[in-house]
Amino acid sequence: MIKHHHFIGRFEVTSPPLEGDQGYLESWMFDLIEAQGMKVLSGPHVAFVDNPGNRGLTGVAIIETSHVAVHIWDETAPALVQLDFYTCGTLRKDLILEAIAPWGVAKHAFLVLDRENDVVAMETA
Repeated sequence: MIKHHHFIGRFEVTSPPLEGDQGYLESWMFDLIEAQGMKVLSGPHVAFVDNPGNRGLTGVAIIETSHVAVHIWDETAPALVQLDFYTCGTLRKDLILEAIAPWGVAKHAFLVLDRENDVVAMETA
């Protein structure tokens, strides 16, 4: 059965992936997608942006059921992570939170939206 679940998260972390960690972030994204029981169609693709005020890693992946995007700004302390995971399948937010935990989450906020018939918040934190 097709569902439309969308996780939108904002995290402040103390140990983010940094410049030179592109391979790590690609693996992290792949593992996150597999843990959700989904299949990668393209990517993950990760690049480092070295522009002052916008410095950090960005990763995207096209999955069989939609997409995953993560952006990490490493100039601030704690670092800022924005994560977007949209799927036409069932999404498990606990697996997302577990995956980000090793980065030293100091603060987090997220929404899980049900977009099947409308845009309705399922969960917040």
